[in-house]
Amino acid sequence: MILLLLGVLALAVGGCVCVVWAERGGPRWVRIVAALTRGAGELLSTAQKSRRRGLNGDADGD
Repeated sequence: MILLLLGVLALAVGGCVCVVWAERGGPRWVRIVAALTRGAGELLSTAQKSRRRGLNGDADGD
C-alpha cells in the first residue's frame, strides 16, 4: 500500500514539474504531460464541486 501511495505522489510531483517546465517552454512531451496534468486537475475539481453540490442539495431536502 505504501508503494502505491509513493507512486501516486511521484506522479503528482512529476506532473507539477512538467507544468512549470512547460510554462518555460519545455520540449513537446513536457507540454503534453502538463496538459494531461492540468486536465486531470480540472476533472477532479469539477467532480468535487458537483459532489459538494449534491451533498448540499441532500441537506436542504431534509
